[in-house]
Amino acid sequence: MSSHPEETVPRPSLTERRKAETEREIARHAAELFSEHGAAGVTAEDIARAAGVSLRTFYRYFRTKEEAVAPLLTGGVRQWLADLAAAPAELSVTQALEHAVRAALTPDGPYADIRTEALESTRGLLRAVPGEPALHSVWLRVHAETEEALVPVLTGLAREGTDPLELRLAAAAANAAMRIAMEAWAATEAEPDDPERGPAALAVRCLRELTAGVRTPRAQPLPGAGGL
Repeated sequence: MSSHPEETVPRPSLTERRKAETEREIARHAAELFSEHGAAGVTAEDIARAAGVSLRTFYRYFRTKEEAVAPLLTGGVRQWLADLAAAPAELSVTQALEHAVRAALTPDGPYADIRTEALESTRGLLRAVPGEPALHSVWLRVHAETEEALVPVLTGLAREGTDPLELRLAAAAANAAMRIAMEAWAATEAEPDDPERGPAALAVRCLRELTAGVRTPRAQPLPGAGGL
């Protein structure tokens, strides 16, 4: 693997970056409005107005008002998958999953404020989900897509010839751990960086319990690194 990702991963074009930024801005305002008023009390026009875009622009990006929150949810997923794929070689697969979970859900470093804001926005949104079937559907769809995306990443980490069923089980367990942890944290008042009750701590706890029976050996494990 190259130590310089920019050599192999094309930089998004200016148009693509602007599109992504517009999507994130719409998603942020949609989450805020849904958190305050519930999906039933918010229209696509309300979201477009808050985001400073026209209704036509809104529908150019999203088919429904509920789908507007998807970029907020998938942004963290992309970071998690990237952290997992780049996990140190000496870690086992389950250790790599835990490492990536902590990195994705712990708001520290130069982007701590941005990560904290994203986590708080997600918490507000998840609190609105139970009474809103359409929002719940988006939440579940994002996680279904995450589980599918996890399989090839885990395949790249695991020893060649690992049973595909084990890889799917590991992906399902890791995805469920993240979903349950975020839902559990959203129901509390714990700070995002709380070392015991924050999302990272809950996700690691869920991950350890759900992957306890998974047997997915790491490719070329170092002596003493562990078998999973």
